[in-house]
Amino acid sequence: MSTEKNIQTVKDFFAAIGGGDREALLALVAEDIEWIIPGKDWPLAGTHRGHAGLANLLETASKSIETSTEPREFIAQGDRVLVVGFAKGTIKATNKTFEDDWVFAITVRDGRLTNIREYVDTQALAQAAQMDASGAARSSNTQP
Repeated sequence: MSTEKNIQTVKDFFAAIGGGDREALLALVAEDIEWIIPGKDWPLAGTHRGHAGLANLLETASKSIETSTEPREFIAQGDRVLVVGFAKGTIKATNKTFEDDWVFAITVRDGRLTNIREYVDTQALAQAAQMDASGAARSSNTQP
């Protein structure tokens, strides 16, 4: 596929996520999709595989985070599309806000996303998700 078509596929993917359109989302990803989110100390980190892994990731995200995501730039070469964007939101368990500049490195083959590697500010997200020993949200001077 052309780089323009790959970019459009990725834009459609973000639109499906933003619109909560599970059917469109699954149509845009390969059966063996792999979505990697590096990091620790927050529930979305890890490697998520296949449609079941994707569904689990999105369900975990909807239960734990309220967020607005803004893809700002799409850069493509061959079957790779890099997306540079910004997100802000709230961790539901702590009611703490975060701001996050991110990059997604996405592989598109035959019109479907096959691999996503998400580079996010895991420190900001982990801090916003942190609780103290009593289970209360830990205060942090770094959060807005």
